[in-house]
Amino acid sequence: MAELKNRSAYFEYAIEDKYIAGMVLTGTEIKSIRGSRVSFNDSFCYFSKGELFVKSLHIAEYSHGTYANHDPLRERKLLLTKRELRKLENKIKEKGYSIIPLRIFITDKSLAKIEIGLGKGKKLHDKRESIKQRETDREIRRFLK
Repeated sequence: MAELKNRSAYFEYAIEDKYIAGMVLTGTEIKSIRGSRVSFNDSFCYFSKGELFVKSLHIAEYSHGTYANHDPLRERKLLLTKRELRKLENKIKEKGYSIIPLRIFITDKSLAKIEIGLGKGKKLHDKRESIKQRETDREIRRFLK
């Protein structure tokens, strides 16, 4: 199973809530995801006319694709329930909240899903705190071995 994580999201944002969403994809996009050819650099989610889209999620072109290959940076629609969409849209209107893609994975039914997180951007001192915490955890594991 291909599971691709957005490591920088947890460093840049304090994630408060997580959701699993489906994605509207083409055939060559799903083949590239299965081949782990996805980059999360600067990707984010936004609302347009009550629908949620993910922008600048780079899914590389499929190597064996023909003229029907996809655009690597196209906007992709995310599929959530109406209740979840309303809840997210209300939270986004508050200052400082963003919706960030956290990971992409393939389910048992061979469907590509994306986990998105509702988070607030961390300040510089919060990031330093994350680094300190990570280093102390590493030291503790080293001494326990």
